[in-house]
Order: sequence, then structure tokens, then C-alpha cells
Amino acid sequence: MKFTLLAIATLYTFVTFGQTWSDDVAEIVYEKCTKCHHTGGVGPFSLTTYAEVSAVTSMMYDAINLDEMPPWPPNNDYQTYAHDRSLTPTEKTTMLNWLTGGTPEGNPANTPPPPVYQSGSILGNGDLELQIPTYMSKALSNGDDYVCFAIPSNLPADRVIKAVEIVPGNREIVHHALIYVDPTGASTTDTIGGDCAGPTSAGASLVMGYTPGSSPMTLPSSNPLKLGIQFPANSQVVFAMHYPEGSYGEYDSTKVIFHFYPPGETGIRDVSTADVLQNWSFVLPADQITDVSAQYPPSGGLPVDFSLLSVFPHMHLLGKEMTVYGIEPSQDTLQLIDVPHYDFEWQDFYFYKNIQRAESGTVLRADAIYDNTSSNIHNPNNPPQTVYPGLNTSDEMFLVYMHYMLYEPGDENYNMDSLMTLGFNEITDESFGAGIFSVYPNPFVDGMHLYAKELRPGDILSVVIYDTQGKRIRQLANGMKLTDSELHLEWDGNNDKGQRAESGLYMISINVNGKLSHQRVIKR
Repeated sequence: MKFTLLAIATLYTFVTFGQTWSDDVAEIVYEKCTKCHHTGGVGPFSLTTYAEVSAVTSMMYDAINLDEMPPWPPNNDYQTYAHDRSLTPTEKTTMLNWLTGGTPEGNPANTPPPPVYQSGSILGNGDLELQIPTYMSKALSNGDDYVCFAIPSNLPADRVIKAVEIVPGNREIVHHALIYVDPTGASTTDTIGGDCAGPTSAGASLVMGYTPGSSPMTLPSSNPLKLGIQFPANSQVVFAMHYPEGSYGEYDSTKVIFHFYPPGETGIRDVSTADVLQNWSFVLPADQITDVSAQYPPSGGLPVDFSLLSVFPHMHLLGKEMTVYGIEPSQDTLQLIDVPHYDFEWQDFYFYKNIQRAESGTVLRADAIYDNTSSNIHNPNNPPQTVYPGLNTSDEMFLVYMHYMLYEPGDENYNMDSLMTLGFNEITDESFGAGIFSVYPNPFVDGMHLYAKELRPGDILSVVIYDTQGKRIRQLANGMKLTDSELHLEWDGNNDKGQRAESGLYMISINVNGKLSHQRVIKR
């Protein structure tokens, strides 16, 4: 028996300590954590190196074990989405075992090179760029700051949006930014009360949102699927900004960059954004948990087939959970999103991995639970008070936004995860400095060659290609020990799964004997 117990303990120690930062953990952290936790990111500390991670391991264990980090509110067993940042069960087990097993580094030379994040725009110059005036956050330690800016676009003619990028002026304090287009021009700037959650004009339509770690919205823009959002001439653009508690005295000047189709472009399918499901008549009594629901259409079903691209459930601080779904004519359930633990601090448009078809006759529904008791740590009132719908953060909301369009046969077969990438053909002013590799051609179409310039026999080399959101695309070398003074690597433009990478800007991240560097390349 003693031998058996000793063998089990030895095996557990071996398995646990067999996981190292270099060989097992770094890649997970790069993929799921560093979008927020990098220098200049919104996360309170960087997690791109072993030294940075090892300094906060106890904090990381609690956050991962309780499923608080990475923040991903949707229930993945209900529906799948593009750009999912949640940990898989295997990744979670690997992380927790490493954190409880002494957090060994392993061989630093084996550490994959980390993602490279740009401080400015990812998509580059667009067709219309609007920026809020420099604003100082008024969020003290006991409350957040919510402000709205209405900026005239002065756009002389109607255009069609194919991509939108929100660039925070200060990533460390911009918790979220919502961008609306108001063709009526009736919205007003509100920076006084600190509680402006959105435009006061009913004519404003939400187009795009930014939250930490989110990517620019790049609609498919070439055949067979060209999608666009209407931007009427002379519309206002409304920024609804959220600055978190404790950011008082910090300055921000967030901007939004719109990329339009060329005037006269044909074959574009019109995408609309609307709060399809809403309820403005509920009451949340003090010291009660209340169920609230909404339905669309109010009677009957959808008049035609629609293709649903995204969903954005929205409540305020009393919101506890929400499920959005459709009841089809066959009585089957169209599952759209389930958020079992709603968190006002983490909201986003969730684009479906595959377009969802809502057929004619379907009834769209949303069911939510609100907790207006003292046990809700987010309750803005102590003691609890009766709360009604309203625009202020201390009021409540029940809204479900969606990007949608008229259905065409085959829409449900499109993979939005791969299509929602904009070709970066307009990036012509990118500066390519000297690096370890000579890269030819750059930009490239089908493949590129990398020639070593500063390497020696015996060097340990790892080379990884990342996209601009920090997602690993292709590993070209992993702990390679060089035997010659000359090295030639090739990238055929495919990802690790053998699929063609989209056109765009990519980062070559390089580790030579533990020394990190990077270079930029463009794929046409």
C-alpha cells in the first residue's frame, strides 16, 4: 500500500511538474489573456513574459478556478461564436495544474515568441475618422463615469460601412465605448452627470462596440459575401463612453475609424442593427428577484426569413442572467445566446461562428432575471429601492441588439470566423524596419521567404506568425537548434490547420536564445 501511494504521489508530481511555462502554458496565456494584459492594454498588468505571470500566480489561480478570467459571459454549450476567448477544459486544467505545481519555467529558449500589439490602429487609415475632445475621467474610487459625445460627421453623401474600428485614446481607462449613428442629428453631448448610458435621440442606431480584447468589426467585403451598414449623409456619430472607478484625472481621446465601400459599389447586402427585443414597462420592486421577458414580433411570427449575424444582450447592474432564443414554426428552439452570470462590466456584440437562420414564422424571445436585493453586490442602492427602466446606470434596461439581414439560401453555411477579416490593401504607409530576417516578397500573395542575417550555429530559434489580434496563425520553428550560419524559412500563407490565411497585416514574432523581437509583413 505504501508503495502504491508513493507511486501515485510520484506520478502526480511528475505530471504536474511536467507542465512548464515554456512548453505548455505560454501559448495559452498569449491566446487568451494578453489581448487585455499587455503593456498599454486595459488590463492592470502585463502577462506577456514568465516574470510578469509568475508575479501574480495566486491571483491568476483564483480568477481561472472561479471562471472569472478570461472574461467570457456566454454559455458555449448553448451556441458558438467568432473570436471566443474562453478557456477550453483542457486549457483550464493545464493552467491550474501548472499554477499549483510550482509554476516551473522550463527552458527559456523553448518559449514561443509572444504576440505583438500595436498601440494605434489595426486596420490603418479609413475613409472617415472622428475623435472625441480630450476628456478627463471623473470616476472616483466609489463610482464609474459614463459620458456621451455627439460629433457631426459632415459626410456629404450616403456611404456604406464595411468595417469599423474603435481606437481607445487611453486603453488603461476605456472600459467600453459604444458607437451610434444618428441620421436625425438630434443627439446631444452629455459629460455633466456621469450617468449617460446612450444617446437621448430615438433616431440613433448602435453600430459597433469596443470592450477590452475586442477586435475591429470587419464585415465580409468580397464575393461571395459582401455585407455593409448604411451611413446616411450628415449623420451624427455618438460615442457612449464608460470610464471605470478610480480613473479620476486620467485623460482620453477615443476615436472611431469608418471604412466605406467605394461609391457605386454593387452586390452589397444591407446589414441592419437594432434593439430587436426590448421591454420598457417592467418594475423591479426592492428586495425582490424579478423575471422579465420580451418578444418580437409582439404577435404572430417573423414575416420573412432573416439571417442573424450577432447578438448583444444589455442590462444594467441588477441584471443577473438572460437567455435569447427563437421558437420556430416547428416548435424547435433557435438558440441565440445564454448568459448565466450577466456582468455589466463585460458586454459585447457576439458574432456567431455561423450565420443563424431565423425562418419566417419564428418568434424571437428573451428571458431575464433581475436581482434587486441587498445580496446583489452590484446593486447601486443600499438599501434596495424600486427601480424602473431608464437611461441612467442606476436605472435598468432590457435590450437585445442584433446585426441582421434578409436571408438568402446558403447563408447558414458561411463561417463568420474566417470571413470577418478585412483585406488590408489600404495600408500602404506601413513602415518595415530592419530585423533578424530579410523577408521577400513583402507584401506577398502566395508565400514569402525569410532569410537569417544575425544567427549563429548553436542558436535556439522559435518563430511564430500572429495576426493583429494576437491569434497564432502559423508556427515556423519551435526550439530549432541551428547547425549552420545561414537559415532559410518559408511561409506558404496557410495557418497551422492548412487553411489559407486572410489578407492582412501579420506579425513575425521571434525568440532567439530567449531574446524576443518582431517584424511586420502584409499578405495581399
